[in-house]
Amino acid sequence: MDYAVIEKKEPTFYFIGVTTGSSSIKKVFPLWMEVMGCPEVVLEGIDHKIHDDPENYRKSVAQIKYDPNSLGALVTTHKMNVYTAANDMFDYFDPYAQTTGELSCISKKDGQLRGHAKDPITAGLSLEAIIDPGYFGETGGEVLCLGAGGSAVATLLYLINKKDPTDRPSKFIAVNRSPGKLDHMRKMVAKFDTDIEVEYVHNSDPKVNDDLMARLPDYSIVINATGMGKDTPGSPLTDEGIFPKNGIAWEFNYRGELDFMHQALAQVESRKLRVEDGWVYFLHGWSQVIAEALHLDLTPELFAELDRTASTVRGK
Repeated sequence: MDYAVIEKKEPTFYFIGVTTGSSSIKKVFPLWMEVMGCPEVVLEGIDHKIHDDPENYRKSVAQIKYDPNSLGALVTTHKMNVYTAANDMFDYFDPYAQTTGELSCISKKDGQLRGHAKDPITAGLSLEAIIDPGYFGETGGEVLCLGAGGSAVATLLYLINKKDPTDRPSKFIAVNRSPGKLDHMRKMVAKFDTDIEVEYVHNSDPKVNDDLMARLPDYSIVINATGMGKDTPGSPLTDEGIFPKNGIAWEFNYRGELDFMHQALAQVESRKLRVEDGWVYFLHGWSQVIAEALHLDLTPELFAELDRTASTVRGK
C-alpha cells in the first residue's frame, strides 16, 4: 500500500504515544536540542489509541521511513503493537528488539530504517539509580510488577542479564489485565536460562493485587508499569493494599494523577517505604532514544547536563 507522506520543512523527531501533548518533553525537547547542538530539530507528537488499528501504526512508520526530514521517533505505550504491525518495513533491529519483539526507538542510518528496544538499558540505568549493588542478595526482596508491557519486560530482561546473583531477585511476579502481554513475556523469558522464578498472573482485580503484595517479603519492590494514573485513570491497587515493610514503591509514571504513588506515599512512615517516580526513567528513556536518532554520543557529562536542563522546567 502507498502511504501519504508529509514532506517536513524542518528536521523532525516524533513522539508516538497516547497523550503526547501532556508530556514534559514538549518543554524539555527544545532546551535539549540547544544543549545537543541541534536547535533546528523540532518535536512532533503522534497520538494513537491504545491497541490502535495496525494500519495506523504503519502510516506513522511510513512517515519516518519515506520523508527525508523525518529523523526518527520515540515510541511509548505502543512498543509491541508498532513492532507487530510494521516489522516488515524495517531494515535492521537491534538484539534487544529481536529478543523482546518491541520498539521504543526508530532511527535512520545509511538509508536504513532501524528499530531499537532501548528500554532494557533505560530500566537498568533507572534501577541502578534506586538500589545499591547486591540489593536482592542482601535483603531477600522480590519484585511485584503490575503490568507486563514494554517497560516491565525490559526490567525483567535487565535483571535476568545481571551476572552477579546478588543483583537478581529470587522471584519476579508479573500481573497483567490481558493474557497476551503475559504470553509475550513468557516467550521472552523462555529464551534464557535464568534462576529467577517468574510468576505470571492474569488479573484485573485490584484486590487480588493487594493480596499478592501482602505476601511479599520485606524490602520487596512493587512497580506500577500499567500506565494507570497517566494514560488511564485509577491504580492497580486499592487504598487498603499494604506495601512491603522497608520496601520500594516504584511508579513508572511521572505525570498524571499518579494514584499508585499517592497510595505509597501514605505508607512511607508506617511501612518505612521508599517511593520513587518515573522521572529518572523519563530522562534516560528520552536521552537514549534521541542520541540514537541524532547519532550523538551520550556521555555521562552530557546526560548530567540534560538532567540539569530538564529539571529547570519540571513541574512548570
